[in-house]
Amino acid sequence: MSGILAGKRILITGVLTEQSIAFQAAKVAQNEGAEVILTGFGRLSLVERIAKRLPKPAPVIELDVSNQEQLDGLADKVREHLGEGVALDGIVHSIAFGPQGAFNFLEASWEDVGTAVQVSAYSYKSLAMALLPLMREGGSIVGLTFDAQIAWPKYDWMGVAKAALESTNRYLARDLGPKGIRCNLISAGPLKSIAAKSIPGFEELADVWNHRAPISWDLTDPEPAGRGVVGLLSDFFPRTTGEIVHVDGGVHMMGA
Repeated sequence: MSGILAGKRILITGVLTEQSIAFQAAKVAQNEGAEVILTGFGRLSLVERIAKRLPKPAPVIELDVSNQEQLDGLADKVREHLGEGVALDGIVHSIAFGPQGAFNFLEASWEDVGTAVQVSAYSYKSLAMALLPLMREGGSIVGLTFDAQIAWPKYDWMGVAKAALESTNRYLARDLGPKGIRCNLISAGPLKSIAAKSIPGFEELADVWNHRAPISWDLTDPEPAGRGVVGLLSDFFPRTTGEIVHVDGGVHMMGA
């Protein structure tokens, strides 16, 4: 099969529904020639059902990124699908979570903040290290962020967790670069997804895009962000690492 990911083997986390960026990344990746493996957390049967809606059914591995035992066994489970001696070419980190308390900046407990930072930022490094033995030939790691340069309405400690993710990406790019592994993030605009429903005041946050995106932004269309992910997984960015690519309709660069 031809395509910009022809022959590549990619592991994608975070597929929950067809409206998720992870699903769109998996769909575009398959259409561009990649072999895709998915991971799921919690409702595994739901992820397996969604996986069947891809152009080609994809295997699903259970993974809780806060469970060290599952991380330790991940490479072996991926190897079962790839075959012995076959390398992994790319990883998509599409994982974020903040307890409800994390969305109240002044009142949040460290327990809530710590959970948000561990699941949303530290897991980027954890996932990379768990799969490093399979990336012997180099490759690309792509994560998903939400612009952490400014303070957004209602986003609170999740914004801090995304700032931690963006910093983690730079340090990971520094340390994995000598191994030929690129680490980059897509900074996507807001989307009406399962994750969005857990953010109090999401509508107020998303409304910014209705007024400030110079080339417009569709809250119901995750495909542009999915395409951005696939672009960074490809060999079209062979010397780009530690970068944040905005797929947000241009809102990030608009002045007051």
